Amino acid sequence: MPQLDLAFARSHFPAFSEPSLKDWAFFENAGGSYACGPVIDRLTRFYRETKVQPYGPFPASEKAGKEMDEARTRLAGYLNVAEDELHFGPSTTQNTYVLAQAFRGSLQEGDEIIVTNQDHEANSGAWRRLADSGIVVREWQVDPESGQLDPADLDELLSKKTRLVAFPHCSNIVGHVNPVAEIAAKAHAAGAVVVVDGVSYAPHGFPDIQALDADIYLFSLYKTYGPHQGLMTVKRALAEHLENQGHFFNAGNILKKLTPAGPDHAQIAASAGIADYFDALHDHHFADGDDIDPAERGRRVHALLEGQEKTLLAPLLDYLRQRNDIRIMGPSDPAVRAPTVAIHTKNKPAPEVVEGMRKHRIATCVSNFYAYRLVEAMGVAPDPGVLRLSFVHYTSPEEIDRLIKAMEQSL
Repeated sequence: MPQLDLAFARSHFPAFSEPSLKDWAFFENAGGSYACGPVIDRLTRFYRETKVQPYGPFPASEKAGKEMDEARTRLAGYLNVAEDELHFGPSTTQNTYVLAQAFRGSLQEGDEIIVTNQDHEANSGAWRRLADSGIVVREWQVDPESGQLDPADLDELLSKKTRLVAFPHCSNIVGHVNPVAEIAAKAHAAGAVVVVDGVSYAPHGFPDIQALDADIYLFSLYKTYGPHQGLMTVKRALAEHLENQGHFFNAGNILKKLTPAGPDHAQIAASAGIADYFDALHDHHFADGDDIDPAERGRRVHALLEGQEKTLLAPLLDYLRQRNDIRIMGPSDPAVRAPTVAIHTKNKPAPEVVEGMRKHRIATCVSNFYAYRLVEAMGVAPDPGVLRLSFVHYTSPEEIDRLIKAMEQSL
């Protein structure tokens, strides 16, 4: 596996040449990444040339529809799913809410669903609300010290009544990567549907959905270098079974039954720019180019990004482990976590630490980051919460050094 050409990667992000962002090191990528140039270009072009109702019988409309279809085709290829298994929506939170309503009609009083207290509230709250309809909600709880989920604990929760298991690919606080395929196998053996929140994982490389065997996988394109849209994959047989959430006359259209409102045409079309960027990364680093199918391209790009991020994560965790005035939320081993590192500061309020880092032009935040239940379960006050340091492959070693030096002075 080649090493990431960092200069090549950063050249695809206009943010790194933007004067107003000059000298700022961005460490709040888990809240939203920089958009890559191809996405911005496609969005601009769509608004200039094709901002009309798509799929009509005139050139601008036809082109708009083709660009939207291109986005679906290319993103489905990278995720290794069929095109009609990919659904767009305004956000992951709203996509999850719509899914919960779609499931409501097929669940009966006394049926059970399992959620975790490790999740972002988006993949927890909507399912928990089904308790109002007589559904039994069981909580798979984290270890309060490590913040991790133990798959063995799931065995005690699964039953013949379990209909759905919702959990994160990795937490946006503790960063530990959950063994999705293993958990899915357990859930499927009990006859349950598997819903995976991939929002905090997908920025570090698109997953192979078939390999994970997730029935539903959700993430946010604005955290994967794209526009502000949510994306979810739903296995075709499951989508056909779910209750229609769109207009009644669209019930037979699998791509419309989980989209109550009209989609954002421009942002959907622009999301093909993510595939443009991943294609550019692949072809720059691998010689066999056009001969490789999109799913394999996705696996290679994933490994490329992951390798770069692990290299950056190691020195940061080494530094944090040496301090006795902070608590690392989650594992300190870079091999088992994503580069989203939250810390609890023991001797100095986290907002004061962030203010000190701001003076060094380090962009980061303090919050519970919608993982209120997780922060509370780990014994930390959800308000103000934890200080989070999150980065992706385009972060440079020099920025990691700056972060460590800023933390040294701010703490």
